[in-house]
Amino acid sequence: MRIHGNRLIKTLPGKDTRPTTGRVREAVFNIWQGAIAGSRWLDLCAGNGSMGAEALCRGATLVVGIEHSSRACTIIKENWQRVSKPDQTFQVLRGDVVQRLKTLSGQQFDRIYFDPPYASDLYLPVLQAIAQYQLLHPKGELAVEHHPNLPKVQLSTLEICREKVYGNTAVTFYRAV
Repeated sequence: MRIHGNRLIKTLPGKDTRPTTGRVREAVFNIWQGAIAGSRWLDLCAGNGSMGAEALCRGATLVVGIEHSSRACTIIKENWQRVSKPDQTFQVLRGDVVQRLKTLSGQQFDRIYFDPPYASDLYLPVLQAIAQYQLLHPKGELAVEHHPNLPKVQLSTLEICREKVYGNTAVTFYRAV
């Protein structure tokens, strides 16, 4: 898989993870262009870390990823080490995404990307945890990748600011209310 600057990153063999497609990745970073450099990025259900790697390549100062699979965490660390610069920091947290979000309480992120398995029941509890622990900076945005036919999560603490559909992938963007 190639990311920003034609950099090659590793992916996991098989179908254990579903990396964000190049089309969707490019679209998200085009929407957020100008907001990545110097930002604090949170990558949830990080897979092979392609979104976090893109954020690092585009100048994010901090990237934190959460992933359940230990094999995937190893790949993410390798990918992020490959693309990060000395003035950038990254951290990969292994475990249940809802439980790991609790450990980030007190931190805020300018951009959060959440890409769970589409058929999972993670959407509502993860968005509730992001709101509860105030992980999204007041001027930040959260992007949630999902199948276009799935209902969007509605919370009083997060408002939908835009929605995009790219074939079988939809991305709903939220900001804090």
